[in-house]
Parts: sequence; structure tokens; C-alpha cells
Amino acid sequence: MTSTVRRFVKDNGLGLTFGTAFLLSVTGQAFAGRAAYNNDLVAQELQPVGMGDYVTSSDFAVDIMENWQSEYLQFFLYIFLTVWLVQRGSPESKALGRAGSESDEEQRTGPHAGPDSPRWAAAGGIRQRLYSHSLGLVMGTIFLLSWFAQSICGVAAYNERRFRDLEAPLSWGRYLFSADFWDRTLQNWQSELLAIASMAVLAIYLRQRGSPESKPVGAAHTSTGVEG
Repeated sequence: MTSTVRRFVKDNGLGLTFGTAFLLSVTGQAFAGRAAYNNDLVAQELQPVGMGDYVTSSDFAVDIMENWQSEYLQFFLYIFLTVWLVQRGSPESKALGRAGSESDEEQRTGPHAGPDSPRWAAAGGIRQRLYSHSLGLVMGTIFLLSWFAQSICGVAAYNERRFRDLEAPLSWGRYLFSADFWDRTLQNWQSELLAIASMAVLAIYLRQRGSPESKPVGAAHTSTGVEG
């Protein structure tokens, strides 16, 4: 391994580690999901499917999409709500009294931008406004697109099961009001919202030495917006 490659791996260790873990977990999900899917088919005296057919099926796609949409909802809400809401003592919160979008000077935009600032931060008008909210906009857009994809894949998977039971299919519009769609949606939302709340509150009293998600070990419980 050359020094350039080693430097790249070191400088991007967090993204590379999570990216690799993501690929491994999707691969594991494909194998486990296919096994469970084929068990259901065999129980109904139907022919099991191969891996290629399963990973291109609506059942696999809806399982993927329902998880993606809830994760991006979590990040969208976290990014947006932490602009305006604070949590006393949490490193996940801004300091008390700093709620809001802050001044141009604090955000280093327009005339306060530095020589190394992104170009659109120094620009005015619509470009600066878009760039100022780009992270939340992208996260929110991915959430909506993956939720829409979940509904499309979900109705296909749901109707496939109805066909096997010799029942009439549902339209996409009717599926959006079905128990299956909202069960898939809300079971993921509640877990993501609980995780955010737990992190914000537990980090008030608990520490992880060296982590930017934690306060310094010796910081007071009331210290807010302080990272280790």
C-alpha cells in the first residue's frame, strides 16, 4: 500500500468503514431475506427463487426503502430541529441562547466569508440561500424519494401476496391508506425518533472519551453544545 493510499484511508476512515459495513449488511440482508422469502414460498408449495430474482424483487426493494426513508427522516429532522431547539446539557444541541439561523458574521457568509469558504457562501441571493440550506434540502429530498419508492415497491409486494391468496390487488392510492404501508412506515419512524431522543438526553450525563458526539469527560452535566 503506497503512502498516498494509506493517507487516503486514514483521512477517510469513518466514511470508508461505514460504507464497507453498509455493503456487508446489505449483502447479509439479501441472503437472509431470500432464505425467509423462499421458506414462505415452499410453505405455499411454490417454486423458490434464485438470488438474482430475489434482489430485483419488490419484496427486497421495499425492505431496503422502508429503512432508508426512516434513516433520512431522522437526519432531516435532526438537522432542521436543532437549528431552533436546544437541549440543556447536551453536546447534540447548540449552546443555550443561540437558537436560530444565526447572523451572517457567525455563519461566515457574504462579506464575512473567508478565502477558503465555499464559493456559494460568499455569493448573495438565491445561491447563498440554497447553499445555506443545502444539507437539509438534500436529506429531506432523499427521505421523500425513498418513502415514495417504498410505497411503489410496497404495493407491488403487497399485491403479489394478494395474488397468491387469490385476492384482488389494491391500487397505489388505496395502498397508501392501508395498514401494511403505515405499519412498515411507523415501526421505523418510532425507532429512529427514540434513538435521536436517547442520544440527545443520555449524552447530558454519560461520556465517551475522545468522541465528538460526547462532551469532555470532565465537563459539567449542564454544559451545552460542548464537544469532546
